[in-house]
Amino acid sequence: MNTKTESQSSRSLLVENLAKEYVAGKPVLKNISFEVHGQSCVAIIGPSGTGKSTLIRCVNKLVPPTGGNVYISGENITQLNGKELRKARRKIGMVFQEFNLVERLSVMENILSGRLGYVSAWRAWLRKYPQQDIDRAFELLESIGLLEFAHQRADSLSGGQRQRVGIARAIMQEPHVLLADEPTSSLDPKTSVEIMEILVALSNAHKIPLLINIHDVELAKRFTTRIIGLSKGGIVYDGPPAELTRDNLKEIYGGEDWLHGNEG
Repeated sequence: MNTKTESQSSRSLLVENLAKEYVAGKPVLKNISFEVHGQSCVAIIGPSGTGKSTLIRCVNKLVPPTGGNVYISGENITQLNGKELRKARRKIGMVFQEFNLVERLSVMENILSGRLGYVSAWRAWLRKYPQQDIDRAFELLESIGLLEFAHQRADSLSGGQRQRVGIARAIMQEPHVLLADEPTSSLDPKTSVEIMEILVALSNAHKIPLLINIHDVELAKRFTTRIIGLSKGGIVYDGPPAELTRDNLKEIYGGEDWLHGNEG
C-alpha cells in the first residue's frame, strides 16, 4: 500500500501487518494492524514478553520489523535507511521509560536537543539554536511547571521532573506521532498520574497522536481514548476503555487470580 489516504496526510500512524521475529519461526509480533490519527490517545497493554516494547521500537525502526509496514503521515519508514530514515525520525517523538536525558546538560539544553535534527552539525555542536526554538523551549518549560529549573543540570532532578523534561523534549521535535514506552513504570502512583496528565494534555494541545505502551491498566483506562490489548504477539482487544471487560483482561493477561479485587 503506497497511496496516501486522507487520514494519513497529516500527523498519523498506520501500522500494517507488522511482524517481528528475533528467532526464525518464533514470532514476537504477528500481523499487527492499527491506525492512530488526529487527537487520539491510544494505550497498548499486555503481559511482559508479549511484544509491547518491540512494537514501539518497530514503529520508530529502532528494531527493524521482519514484515509489514509502518507509515508516518503517509511515509513508509520501513523502506528507509541512513539519511532518509534519520530525517523521517524527526516526525517521531519518543518518551522513554528511563528518561534518556543527558545528565550533565541543563534542563533547557535537554529540551532544545529535540531540535537537533533541524539544525546544522556545527550549530548542534556549539548548542546554538535559533531564538524561536529557545522561546518555544521556555514556553514548554512553563507548561510542565519547571521554568525555575531551566539552568539546573538534569541529574539534579527527581524522576518525575526528569520525565517531564523527556516529554517536553519530544514535543520540541514537533513530531507527527508521539510514542511513550512505559513512561510511568519507574515512578510512584501520584507522580505517575501527574505524568499521564501532562503527556495527554501536551499531545492534545499540540494535536499530536499519542501511542503509549503501559503496564498499568487503570492508568490506561483513565487517560486514554482507546486500548489495544496484546497477547502472545497478536491483538486480542481494540476498543474504548469503557468496553474493556473482565473477560477481555483474562484473555489479554491469562488466568484470573490477579483480577481478584480489581474492577472488571
